[in-house]
Amino acid sequence: MMVQIKSSRSEVLISVDTLREKMSSSEKVILLDVSDDLEAKPLNRDVIPGAIAISLAADISGPASKEGGKRPLPSPGVLERTIRQWGIDADSLVIVYDATSGAQASRAWWTFRWAGHERVRLLDGGFNAWKSGGYATSKKPSLCSQSGNFIISAGGMPTIGAEEAQEIARTGTLLDARGKSAFEGEAGKPDTGHIPGAISAPAAAALNAEGYFKTDEELVTHFSELGAKDTDQLAVYCGSGNAAAHDLAAMYAAGMNGALYVGSWSAWVGDSARPVAQGPEPG
Repeated sequence: MMVQIKSSRSEVLISVDTLREKMSSSEKVILLDVSDDLEAKPLNRDVIPGAIAISLAADISGPASKEGGKRPLPSPGVLERTIRQWGIDADSLVIVYDATSGAQASRAWWTFRWAGHERVRLLDGGFNAWKSGGYATSKKPSLCSQSGNFIISAGGMPTIGAEEAQEIARTGTLLDARGKSAFEGEAGKPDTGHIPGAISAPAAAALNAEGYFKTDEELVTHFSELGAKDTDQLAVYCGSGNAAAHDLAAMYAAGMNGALYVGSWSAWVGDSARPVAQGPEPG
């Protein structure tokens, strides 16, 4: 479903310094350390003190399928119960971060927004920014002892399916947030490449050399040069919806608007009848 959502940088991102201020205030702050799949790859690093470790695969995604892809949205009821288990109330300030590229935390940020929780922020620079600041870390993530009262209101962020993605690729702007090699595909492998008409827009290009999001002006210029316009004909996909959420976080921080093809490439190739383009051009 396509809906118009407007945000500003302060409604998407939070700096390490501001996070420290919030943590020492009376405000209820919930810190979530995001990994893709804690069952496949258990947490083996420090976390920000007080952070709860969450898994995209187990906690905020539905079961993988050919139709829905690798990381589909969970049912609203399941997601609401999960969010409550982390002690989150309607007015809690939720801070999400990861220790990699920011794509996993971005997907968590996007999912909270989709669920109707607008008081969620993405830690700019992630765990690396926290460590670079010389701040204390913890060997073990926290456990929540009290449930929250959050009530889900699904549909808070725009989403599209395969048919809409194909149409937007023809009539609007469909961005592919994966890296160059994934976009171009490999000859002889029909399940590699990109959706015909999509434009390569690697998520990493939204960050500066230090790993922080670029300025609003730089982001607007970056996406504009890719042909992205602030309309309902702008959408993003990737492999399973994580890197695409990172591009969308950058867009929303800069005041732009876009939809997520949640199933992304992993759902697109679930139907062998769908067309595939290869090479550096949209196709």
